[in-house]
Amino acid sequence: MEISPYYEKSIDCMHCKKSFPTLKVRTKSIKIEQTESDFQPVYADNHVNALYYNVFVCQHCGFSFTEDFNKYFAPGVKEQIDAQICTNWVPHSFKNERTVFDAIQAYKLALVCATIKKEKFVITSGLALRLAWLYRSLKNTGQEQRFLKMARDHYMESFSTEDYAGTQMSNVRIMYMIAELSRRIHDYENATRFFSRVIENQRVGGEAKLVDMAKEQWELVRKEREKMTQ
Repeated sequence: MEISPYYEKSIDCMHCKKSFPTLKVRTKSIKIEQTESDFQPVYADNHVNALYYNVFVCQHCGFSFTEDFNKYFAPGVKEQIDAQICTNWVPHSFKNERTVFDAIQAYKLALVCATIKKEKFVITSGLALRLAWLYRSLKNTGQEQRFLKMARDHYMESFSTEDYAGTQMSNVRIMYMIAELSRRIHDYENATRFFSRVIENQRVGGEAKLVDMAKEQWELVRKEREKMTQ
């Protein structure tokens, strides 16, 4: 008997506290063939995409979140979520296998919830970036560009407020993300500026792989700029 790549997990909603089932992908079923320059994973099996299941959507109240959300709700936030999310929510479940369109809906809900909840920019940028990847897989360039720009802007906010401190994101990685997303939205000025900052980092011996990637992408920026001036 073939084992399903998915397993069901029970999640407690951070907002209404009720539990609901969600699917997760078994670690051994996740096979990444390659990783794009903005860290989008390209899966060997097109049908098993772990990205689709990162967001938990509460079937009872509609509050949507990831494991990275802060447990803390500032005063008045729960009331805002009730007013903006829960009152409009038609109870339905995301517990089955998700299509790319289900995943897009889940991430958009999570982005709205994160914004109301005032999650850190490092969190909202990650959600926007994953939406860009999902649209990229559909070859919807307009929406991909829209969410890449949002992700880049939020990474810049995260960089200037240093709200990534204590997360898996380092200073160098944030700068690299700002640079690479700027390159992808054709903001070559910021791309050049931030790639240079990442490359300067090699003197202090920081994150060699990112420095190498930055050098490659900086070269790309130079070529893309040249093309534009021809």
